[in-house]
Amino acid sequence: MPVVRDLRVLLRLKNFRRLLAVRLLSQGADGVYQVALAAYVVFSPERQATPAAIASAMAVLLLPYSLVGPFAGVLLDRWRRRQVLLYGNLLRAGLAAGTALLILASVPDWLFYTSALSVTAVNRFVLAGLSAALPRVVDADRLVIANSLSPTAGTLAAAAGGGLAFLVRLVAADSDAAVVLLGAALYLASAFASLRMGRELLGPDPDVTVPRLGAALASTARGLWSGLRHLARRRPAARALAAMTLARFCYGALTVMVLMLSRYAWTSAESEGLALLGLAVAVSAAGFFTAAVVTPWAAARLGTGGWMAVCAGAAAVLEPALGLPFAPATTMIAAFVLGFTTQATKIATDTVVQTTVDDTYRGRIFALYDMLFNVAFVAAAGVAALMLPPDGRSPLLILVIAGLYALSAAALARWRRA
Repeated sequence: MPVVRDLRVLLRLKNFRRLLAVRLLSQGADGVYQVALAAYVVFSPERQATPAAIASAMAVLLLPYSLVGPFAGVLLDRWRRRQVLLYGNLLRAGLAAGTALLILASVPDWLFYTSALSVTAVNRFVLAGLSAALPRVVDADRLVIANSLSPTAGTLAAAAGGGLAFLVRLVAADSDAAVVLLGAALYLASAFASLRMGRELLGPDPDVTVPRLGAALASTARGLWSGLRHLARRRPAARALAAMTLARFCYGALTVMVLMLSRYAWTSAESEGLALLGLAVAVSAAGFFTAAVVTPWAAARLGTGGWMAVCAGAAAVLEPALGLPFAPATTMIAAFVLGFTTQATKIATDTVVQTTVDDTYRGRIFALYDMLFNVAFVAAAGVAALMLPPDGRSPLLILVIAGLYALSAAALARWRRA
């Protein structure tokens, strides 16, 4: 098969393998660190987790991607990318080690969140640097397959890191600081792995003239604004993004509810609650994978708008039917449905944006897309924090989410007819 042949060729490229190793170690550390934070905030025996604390943790994990992301490239074009990978991972290793010390010292929450926020903010620069460096280690003919392989491998590494963190947390009692230190060690390994590449290998070229920093930042802000105005003239893309933002909001609110149910309603043992949460994450991921298989077939028959309407309508019916009993078994099925419908909507939205937005604006629209995607999740966590009782059982929240899904399905169906 051509894809298999291209993969074999890519893996024979020495510098591609080295850059991939940096990515795998870095994103594996991300998975460890993120699960460690979630476990500490929600499942530590000495802490009484609240929906507000969970919302704060999600803001720490996601907002840097939204606020820093569009402007990261401006600085990356001024710094040697190999040095970004080296010093970025060294900095994260030190900050993560500091987070572990803060956990052991039982400091105030604001100081802990400040440390965690610093780690995740640096992460945006490292990920952008990995993507920007890829054309320097792969020839143009195989760049598409390299762009497919590298992020997918990184996502799998993050999942594996999260699984390792879950395992350590379940096996060793009071191990939050130890799990964070494991993440710090992986960040350190990623920094050392970057030293296997030459200082100048990953660019940017030193003789390329770049605009002044202030002008570049202002240009980026103007670019986002012009992208927003272009989106207003591309109604199919704007409608798809609105539907995706709403689906992401619903996903975020129900995720906080499942966290609280796992912690308080289903079991009194922290280790069992963490295991149930891990199972919910795995079931939702299975829904994501199933959506990736089914969506191309379904969208070809129903159209992207029709398929999105079907997904929203199915969620409007199935989420309350499965969620209102607040039982682990039915909630796990609901997690699968939620993962499936959310990912199917995202795949359809990606397709609509790619096919209806002018190529010259596509990068800016996807930057806005990324911001909406993460801000909606954090906003949902904030709303859930206001509505959820301590044990997570909130029929009102489930019914509100079902109503939002129903409104989305009706709007999508009307837009499709129009």
